[in-house]
Amino acid sequence: MESERKEEITGDEIRKKGKKYEIDMCNGPILKKMLLFALPLMMSSILQLLFNAADTIVVGRFAGDNSLAAVGSNGAVINLLTNLFIGLSVGANVVTAKFYGAKQTDELKETIHTAMLVSVLSGIILTIAGVIGARQILIWMKAPKEVLDLAVIYLRIYFMGMTATMVYNFGSAILRAVGDTRRPLYFLILAGVVNVALNLLFVIVFKMDVAGVALATVISQCISAVLIVICLIKEKGVIHLNLRELHINRRIFGSIIKIGLPAGIQGTIFSLSNVVIQSSINSFGNIVVAANSAASNIEGFVYMSMNAVYQTTLSFTSQNMGAGRTDRINKILIRGQLCVIAVGVIMGWSAVIFSHQLLGIYSESSIVVTEGAKRLLVVCGSYALCGIMDVLVGALRGIGYSVMPMIVSLIGACGLRLIWLATVFQIDSYHVPTTIYLSYPITWAITASVHLVCYIVIKRKIDKRLGNRCMQINEAV
Repeated sequence: MESERKEEITGDEIRKKGKKYEIDMCNGPILKKMLLFALPLMMSSILQLLFNAADTIVVGRFAGDNSLAAVGSNGAVINLLTNLFIGLSVGANVVTAKFYGAKQTDELKETIHTAMLVSVLSGIILTIAGVIGARQILIWMKAPKEVLDLAVIYLRIYFMGMTATMVYNFGSAILRAVGDTRRPLYFLILAGVVNVALNLLFVIVFKMDVAGVALATVISQCISAVLIVICLIKEKGVIHLNLRELHINRRIFGSIIKIGLPAGIQGTIFSLSNVVIQSSINSFGNIVVAANSAASNIEGFVYMSMNAVYQTTLSFTSQNMGAGRTDRINKILIRGQLCVIAVGVIMGWSAVIFSHQLLGIYSESSIVVTEGAKRLLVVCGSYALCGIMDVLVGALRGIGYSVMPMIVSLIGACGLRLIWLATVFQIDSYHVPTTIYLSYPITWAITASVHLVCYIVIKRKIDKRLGNRCMQINEAV
């Protein structure tokens, strides 16, 4: 009893010490707190993309369309190699949030130190894979010959900073799990400003082309990683990080894997399908590749803004499940969907309406702008469907189900997308880039519908199980 009381007091102390930055997700108004959580996260995502867009804009403006295509052609490769480990950071987020909500301080401490060591090991593995496999992977993707060498240089340098990227992602996932989305935003602002400044210095002044852009990115990633580590070290509560205590707790690691591995596999296979899509786009030549690269950058702002709502739904659902507040789960999902639809429609159609002006920032070529606008119309015009799908996945993972949404997503999104490319796209009259782009909204709508059915069935099972427990308790009394 005494140890239980000590643990409870410690849990309360954590909340008081972190009150300045943390959000109580288990009590009070849901929508207001979701917005307080999501807005800094959304700003972080937008700023990160702005800084990444600076890479593309600088090379497009000052190094030419081939350099623009070289940087753009790496996006699918980077996602392919990193998504498995980014998925593990999702697992770390869910496990941390559940232990925090349940006030299980010992388990929470173990989770912090296990997750941060996993982030370092993940980064090392990715660096080795990215540096060694860069050229061969790009060849498999049919990168245009005129941009292949530039793309290899960019990719190899980029992956030299992958350990820092993983440390930042896992560290920010831990802070998000306890309701803190503001400090990662501050760290990102500082690192991003450095990134933009170095982009201009390395590319315009030193004429380093794509190598300069990649090097600037690596340096900024290292800055953000150092800041997140210092933040966790200075924490006074149980999310305090002690570098000497870094270790792998097998049970905690198993919990992270249970949630994170399916999420990572889903992201990796999604990336594989995007690699196939990128290969199909590459077959149309460097103009279409450059246009697709610029349009994808603009789409990223919409997607990452919606992804902030997904992350919010995931964290809120996880904490409330840990605290036993299952009565709030449906309310969290409904508010998450309203928010993501609003973001998707407003930002998506803004990108469509101002497509020529936005694309003109990336390239002065009217052909590139025209081709890019075709993609924005199809993808951004329907992007809310993607948000609806992702928020449902966030709710399912938050209540502890990660394998099911993975399977549904792989079949519904990836599988159908590949079938589309193998059938409809092969018809001569439909063998155009727009046909590729249409595969996105169609598969989003189908997959979201299946996720909704899965959520309804699972939530009813959870409610029924809890109801039976209450009945047993009442009978015992």
